[in-house]
Amino acid sequence: MESVNKIVARNVRNLREKNNLSMDQLVRLSGVSKSMLAQIERGEANPTISTLWKISNGLKVPFDALTVRPKSDYEIVKTGEVEPLLEDKGRVRNYSLFPDDENRRFAVYYLELDPESFWESEPHLKGTTEFITVFAGSLEVRTGDRIFDVEQGESIRFPGDRIHSYRNTGQEMTVLHMILYNP
Repeated sequence: MESVNKIVARNVRNLREKNNLSMDQLVRLSGVSKSMLAQIERGEANPTISTLWKISNGLKVPFDALTVRPKSDYEIVKTGEVEPLLEDKGRVRNYSLFPDDENRRFAVYYLELDPESFWESEPHLKGTTEFITVFAGSLEVRTGDRIFDVEQGESIRFPGDRIHSYRNTGQEMTVLHMILYNP
């Protein structure tokens, strides 16, 4: 399976060129440095999820447009073969199982959060809704001035188009599925 860095490299370059943007223009739109963008486009960088969100917001495309793999009519995804995107020094692992292909309007992720790990997400595209189901552990979700505690076997839905965060509040790994709906 192709590495996530190579997939992201190809997609960022293609989207930038499709939108007739120079590297400098994407720097201004995303707030990501030119050297980092160049490394990403060459497949040499291991960008954080936050960096990729900045690029996707700058390009005005769903996050998954950066991580989408080549398509087939049928696909079995083995989580162990998907290279995760990392946050919180690798303590948050985000596996993009079914990226938004810009036609489906949703994406499916599998996340693992080590005990006491934390990740603050940039706002997604306007109108995005997140759906999370916790399969193991416990999760604190903050959005705006609201805090929600979501336990194993519970699910939450909330607007994803504002800054929000996730924290593993327990002493065991939290495992969850996330669906992002992009209107």
